[in-house]
Amino acid sequence: MATPHELDIDFSDIEEKYKVRLEEGFDHILVVDGVPVIDKSKLEKLLAKIAKEFTRKGAAIKPDDVSVPWNEKTGKSNGYAFIEFRNADAATYALNELNGHPFDAKHTFLVNRFTDIEKFADLDETYVEPQREEYLTKEHLRAWLADPQGRDQYVTYRGDEVSIRWHGRPSQCEVAFEDNQNLRTELYVSWSPLGTYIAALYRQGIRLYGGPSFQLQARFFHPFVRLIDFSPCEQYLVTWSHEPIVVAENIPKGPRSFSTEDEGNNIAIWDIKTGHLLRTFPSILPEGEGAKKQMAWPALKWSPDDKYTARLTPGQQISVYELPSMGLQGKKSLKIEGVVDFEWCPHGEKEREDAAKASKKPTENMLAYWTPEVANQPARVTLLDFPGRTVLRQKNLFNVSECKLYWQNQGDFLCVRVDRHTKTKKSIFCNLEIFRVREKDFPVEVVELKDTVTDFSWEPKGERFAIVSSSDPNLGNPGPGVTIKTDISFYQLDRSKNDFKLLRTLAGRTTNTIRWSPRGRHVVLATVGSTSKSELEFWDLDFNSDDVVKKDPPKEEWNSGIQQLGVADHYGVTDVEWDPSGRYLATAASAWTHTIENGYAIWDFRGQEIEKRLLDRFKQFLWRPRAPSLLTKEQKRTIRRNLKEYARAFDEADAAEETSVSAELVAQRKRAVDEWNAWRVRVAEDIAEIRPEREPHGGAAAARKEKVEEEEDKEEIEVWIDEVIEQFEEVVE
Repeated sequence: MATPHELDIDFSDIEEKYKVRLEEGFDHILVVDGVPVIDKSKLEKLLAKIAKEFTRKGAAIKPDDVSVPWNEKTGKSNGYAFIEFRNADAATYALNELNGHPFDAKHTFLVNRFTDIEKFADLDETYVEPQREEYLTKEHLRAWLADPQGRDQYVTYRGDEVSIRWHGRPSQCEVAFEDNQNLRTELYVSWSPLGTYIAALYRQGIRLYGGPSFQLQARFFHPFVRLIDFSPCEQYLVTWSHEPIVVAENIPKGPRSFSTEDEGNNIAIWDIKTGHLLRTFPSILPEGEGAKKQMAWPALKWSPDDKYTARLTPGQQISVYELPSMGLQGKKSLKIEGVVDFEWCPHGEKEREDAAKASKKPTENMLAYWTPEVANQPARVTLLDFPGRTVLRQKNLFNVSECKLYWQNQGDFLCVRVDRHTKTKKSIFCNLEIFRVREKDFPVEVVELKDTVTDFSWEPKGERFAIVSSSDPNLGNPGPGVTIKTDISFYQLDRSKNDFKLLRTLAGRTTNTIRWSPRGRHVVLATVGSTSKSELEFWDLDFNSDDVVKKDPPKEEWNSGIQQLGVADHYGVTDVEWDPSGRYLATAASAWTHTIENGYAIWDFRGQEIEKRLLDRFKQFLWRPRAPSLLTKEQKRTIRRNLKEYARAFDEADAAEETSVSAELVAQRKRAVDEWNAWRVRVAEDIAEIRPEREPHGGAAAARKEKVEEEEDKEEIEVWIDEVIEQFEEVVE
């Protein structure tokens, strides 16, 4: 039997297909400088450590892939090494990840390609003047703050369209940006805390836009992202996806992309300015059979200065990380048995002014956390200094079912809403434990309540708060169409007694949401998410006072300044939000909740409707936030004292606009009358041309025409005659 070779069969195609292909060139080889100088006895240990460092960064190698050159005279290594990777892509990834990586306290890796040696060794030393690139001025990311009219912006999301508009007088409500080909989203949009960026979510990740023309500023690749959160100073961004991270082989590797170490995680932290990925974490879901599998968001909570971010492991610890390294502060977590929740203390205006002046003493951070009753230990609320980790104040609590922490936005007060149960655990009542943080020894005031508190809200920059409470038996398990009856109560700090005093209670309401104006004083009580009620109540808590900064009114003035300004209604309201100036309120009915009468409305602080739009497929309305004012307290007082001088310019602008609006309206009416008269003349001429042709007797037609003209020439005068029927006088004593 003949062999295949004897039959002259061509196997070249098969041999080519299964040929073992060797790496051509030296693109897969890297030269690593900064390696410790050692002798032969430490070689094995060094190779193992180098391989471990590269593998930990996602560039998997073995000790056999590392070659260390030796100095024959000294018998020691030369301080660099050659590393061979499986292909050029793996070498590129290792170059990006390990260049500048600290190997130990004295050595840092400096990584270069092997081919760069020949490339840069044979350079032509002739100087060639580089070509000057054209300078392109970048747009200012906060240019909208310099608007001459001092207007605010807002974004709307309807269907697939994202639109950004100015809000002001009727003539100033213009579109700021509406380019559906550029700024689009597949889920929703979100402003950054200071309004610098607007984030749009896509299937592939996040895009940040900014500037007057809303150009693309940054991209973050996180597939199937669903939730995002900015740090308070807009330096960092947190993204979350329900899909675990998977690293594909064809994705370019580098500091802006995921590595093999990130696989399986859901949360990612990014540096906004550089676009670099800082760290990833897995999601933490509640434990227990009866617990709802819903993750708490935000998953990481930021200190107000962006120096730290903290993550809670329920029942075990609070892990605080330093930025931007994302390393554990103090190299260890806060081990707290049973810890349930925590919150960072906000920085007030004084802290921000000190930070702006770059004072020598850095601003201290503070966080509060609470732990439930465990064995014989009571529940406890703790205030902790950071980074010193010193316990500043602790308060023991008994018979506790649940706690909720509420910081005032200046960090002056901390309210702990404590839901307590009786010894039989059949009924629940509520107490408010209020810490006065800025005073010595952190005194605590207790406000005892009989009902369940469903909502709590501090007045911004103030010493008042409002609560929504209810004793309705349907609370917690309302059926369809059932409206919960609630009471709204206002409290204020009485410094003469160092206690919080009840100002007023509004009983028999259906309110479930409290929204304070960002400037304080004004508050809106809203019924949100109800199918039967959608009322809005506008209140002024300093109606009789011109000095809105007064904190200690006389006793006879307590409660006298609370006045209702107006009542309104927005059917199906789902969102209520004040603008940054505190003069306007926006309400929205989103298609994400229901599909009936979707749209938005804008009201003034008195409850007068300014604008209302019903829009199909309307989803989102968001005011653009403003950065904190750069004016000092003294400058603000000067403006307040000379407010009439500043107001005169605005009054003149308002009068000029009213005049222009009136002139435009008169001109519009005159144009309409002129068009009407011209139409009448034109129709009369047409009739005059057609009538002789239709009339059989021209004389009769001419007579009728003459009669009509005479009737038109007649002038009708209408005379009104007043007749006095009876007149008498009566003296009233």
